This record gives sequence, C-alpha cells and structure tokens, in this order.
Amino acid sequence: MQNEIKASLLETAKTLEETADFLAADIEKFIEMVIQCYKEDGVLYFFGNGGSAADAQHLAAEFVCRFKIDRPPMKAIALTTDTSFLTACANDYSYEEIFARQLEAFVSSKDICIGISTSGNSLNVLRGFEVARAKGAKTVAFLGGNGGKIKSAVDLALVVSSSNTPNIQATHITIGHIMCDFVERKLYRRLD
Repeated sequence: MQNEIKASLLETAKTLEETADFLAADIEKFIEMVIQCYKEDGVLYFFGNGGSAADAQHLAAEFVCRFKIDRPPMKAIALTTDTSFLTACANDYSYEEIFARQLEAFVSSKDICIGISTSGNSLNVLRGFEVARAKGAKTVAFLGGNGGKIKSAVDLALVVSSSNTPNIQATHITIGHIMCDFVERKLYRRLD
C-alpha cells in the first residue's frame, strides 16, 4: 500500500510541476488583478459545485479572516454558502441560474468573479460568468482538462491540464493559496 500512496503523491506533485511550467505567468496576472480589485475597493466572488464549492468557501475565508498575516478583513464572498437561496433558486428557476442570480444582484464592475470547475463545463458556473461579464466584472476561472466551454468565456482561464479530478482540485487550492499569500503580503507587508 505504501508504494501506491507514494505513487499517488508523486502524481499530484507532477501535476503541480506541470502547472508551474505552464501557468506561472497567468497566476502572476491573476494576483495583480486581485491586488487592483482590492485597491479599488472591489469584492472577490467565488463559486463552484461540490468539492469546488468547498474550495470557493475555503479561499473566500482566507481573505475575510486571514491567510498568514494578521490584517484587516478583505472583501470576499463564497456564493455557495446560502442554502436557502440555492434551494429556492434551483427550485423556482433552475440549477443553472444559482450563481447568475446572485451575481446579478451583487456584482459591480470593480469586482472579480472566480469560478471553479474541474470539467470546465459546469453550466451554472458558465451562466455566472456570462452575467458577471455583462455587468463589467472581471472573470477568472480555475479549470481542469482542456478548459471546456468556460475557458473561452472568461478574461483569464487557469487550466490545470489533467483529467484526474483530485489532482485538479489539489492544484486549484494550491493556486488559491499562492494568490492569497502574494496579495496579503503585497497589500499588508512588503514582499521580500
């Protein structure tokens, strides 16, 4: 069993290494977008389904609470946390509209909408991006595989080139942590 565990860990490490080779420049662009958003008093809106919903909540919490530095709270909202809204909207409209309706109500042109979809084809995430772009917000997607339909519907697509969902999710959260670290240090402490 230890050999299988080691192989699994090394497979994840390989995905992270490939992501470092292909996405470092785009992750830097993303970090700069987030810094500018906060300088303009904007809000980060995170959303996704299943494990990606949990990742959205995790990353939003890192900004509102703190990542590594004790500092004032930063505006970030996970659209996946309001179960009353989610079930009402899915029932009354459709599941595809759950993020679109929330973004229609809240997002402004100063904001960044960050959707997470391991397949790149989640219709509710795609609909959320359509609304966000129509309202002038910037859009960033954490995707997997080939990026799916969402890749061409956003301002910046961070595509983890893997078909292994757990590896994609591990890489997404790593990208999110890197973003949190740099944004926090840039805005609240000088970068080394």
